Amino acid sequence: MKSFSSLLGTLKQNKLANLATSIVAALAIAGSIHSSSATSVKINTPQEINSASVQLNHTTPNIVQLKTSKIQFQTAGIDGFALVPIVLIGGLVIFVPLFFGGLVVIGEREVGIVVRKFTLSGRGLPAGSLIALNGEAGLQADTLAPGWHWGYWPWQYSVKKESIIVIPQGEIALIVAADGKSNPPERILGKIVDCDNFQDARKFLTQGGEKGRQMSFLTAGTYRINTALFKVITAANASSHGMSPQQLHIYEIAAEKVGIVTTLDGSAIAAGEIAGRVITGHDNFQNGQKFIDAGGQRGLQEQVLLSGSWNLNPWLVNIEQVPMTEIPIGYVGVVISFVGKEHEDVSGASFTHGNLVNQGHKGVWVEPLYPGKHPLNTKVMKIELVPTTNIVLNFTERISGKHGYDTNLQALKLLSFDGFTFDLEIFQIIHIGASDAPKVISRLGSMQNVIDQVLRPIVGNYFRNSAQEYTILDFLTARSERQVEASEYVKSALRAYDVQAVDSLIGLITPPDELMHTLTDRKIAEEKRKTYEVQQMAQTQRQQLVRETALADIQEEMVQSEQSVQIADLKAQAQIKQANGEAEGTKLRAIAEAEGIRATGNAKAETYQAGVEALGSHGYTAMQLMQIIGDRNVRLIPDVLVGSNGSNNGLVDGLLSLILWNQTGKGELTPTPLHPQPVVNQAQPTTENGLPPILVNFPIDKQHQ
Repeated sequence: MKSFSSLLGTLKQNKLANLATSIVAALAIAGSIHSSSATSVKINTPQEINSASVQLNHTTPNIVQLKTSKIQFQTAGIDGFALVPIVLIGGLVIFVPLFFGGLVVIGEREVGIVVRKFTLSGRGLPAGSLIALNGEAGLQADTLAPGWHWGYWPWQYSVKKESIIVIPQGEIALIVAADGKSNPPERILGKIVDCDNFQDARKFLTQGGEKGRQMSFLTAGTYRINTALFKVITAANASSHGMSPQQLHIYEIAAEKVGIVTTLDGSAIAAGEIAGRVITGHDNFQNGQKFIDAGGQRGLQEQVLLSGSWNLNPWLVNIEQVPMTEIPIGYVGVVISFVGKEHEDVSGASFTHGNLVNQGHKGVWVEPLYPGKHPLNTKVMKIELVPTTNIVLNFTERISGKHGYDTNLQALKLLSFDGFTFDLEIFQIIHIGASDAPKVISRLGSMQNVIDQVLRPIVGNYFRNSAQEYTILDFLTARSERQVEASEYVKSALRAYDVQAVDSLIGLITPPDELMHTLTDRKIAEEKRKTYEVQQMAQTQRQQLVRETALADIQEEMVQSEQSVQIADLKAQAQIKQANGEAEGTKLRAIAEAEGIRATGNAKAETYQAGVEALGSHGYTAMQLMQIIGDRNVRLIPDVLVGSNGSNNGLVDGLLSLILWNQTGKGELTPTPLHPQPVVNQAQPTTENGLPPILVNFPIDKQHQ
């Protein structure tokens, strides 16, 4: 049987060789005839030829068509009957090789899909198979490349010509295999098989290719695909397969964005986890098989894609683009990670209000993110922004900071010691250090919790307690003292929460209306008083101006007067100095005279004492008297004696005698008595001889008394 088959094959090959030689010769003759006698001949395309060979539609030409052709050829100047032999010969030349030689011609941009109608052995396809690998009847795995192919007789084979698959730049194509092994239950996509990008169907089926959607895909290029086995989905036909054309474009992640990946195939995520662990070596999910083989898990992935263009299979990965995490200047980002390594607290024994972990672990990272843009997976991490600059929290509805932390803060309603209720606005300035930010978030969870759960109770309770210790007027007038006390208290209270209180400022105080009227009246009265004081000051200044103007007008006279005063002052000072000099001279002369008199007196006293010692006191005295009487020409007997000798004319007689004495004076000097005594009209004592006694008064030296 084998020898008969080999003999039949040899005869067939020889027959085909002889037939091919005759066909070539006939085609050459037909071509020469056509080029010499015909000017317009329609040449059938290979597809038309193939269609004719497959369908075997050999019908005689219509009479009307022949007549029309004849009229056309006659119009062109060609005899229609002369073309009949040419047409018959050309038809034979074409028909004979096609029908008897099984010739199939595949164009340059075509691929031939072969269908075998029957086999002599009657062997069919295995159960569950669609593509024949061993010559069974049905769709064949091997395709026909461009060129001439013999032996595909139309009664046994049907050859369908398909255009090659062209995938433009920037696009990909997905593959659905109609045959192959079944996918495992835990897989969705068929595994990648080395089959020359699905151009070798036989290799795909023999190497374990799986039917259904394929994990591998085609990138830009030209491919000869057996479309009987592989359905190729491109952007051009995506709509007919329930997909959008955009899904089959190269996936691009914009600048400053991050691609969050969700895989649709792989093993299940472990219990207690929310995302698949990081897998390396799959070229950013572009090689799905390596991702699966390395233990990749389906679902949300911890790993992200950065900006760029990526060849991704939309049946394997789904990408969501989100902006990069931006940490503004003046903030730090505290990372709260829900994925990563197991929790290991590194906060230390002194910090007992939370746990801090290193980067890559679950929990609050001990190191914050500093200003900049960070490619973080916000699906598995939470970033809590913490301001590191001073922020003002307004306990009022009138003002709200741009940070938004004080949205829920309102003015405090306080009760004073004297029973008045009033509103108080507080402006609290706080600061959180960059290194303290993770501690604050670990303790309280968020910045809003810091405000709502710590700051608001501390500030509110302090001012409520403080207000009840003072009357409302005291609180109003001594607000600066209350502000200092509040600042110190809040600083101490917030320090326990790793928050620095910079300052506490008291804003608007709103007392009751009736009290405000009283204060307003008082203020108006005070302002009026100030106005009067200002007016009084203005009048005083005006008077001063008038005075200064008058002084300016008499400035010359004032200068002259001042100069005269200065001159008089200088003269007075000169006179005073002169008088002082004269007084000093007189004083000195008096002292000198006194010293001289004293010396003279002392000398006389010594003389007297020596005389008394020598003559005795009575003798020396008498001698001195006689000396004095002699030196001074003292007359012992008066020229006129007036007495009272029983006559009443004693005084008159005395006066007459004195006048007569003066008129008859001889020009002699009348000695003046040493001590003139008043003349008295009294009886003078007499001595024993009847003469009046002589009375002499001596000067007494007071110094020797």
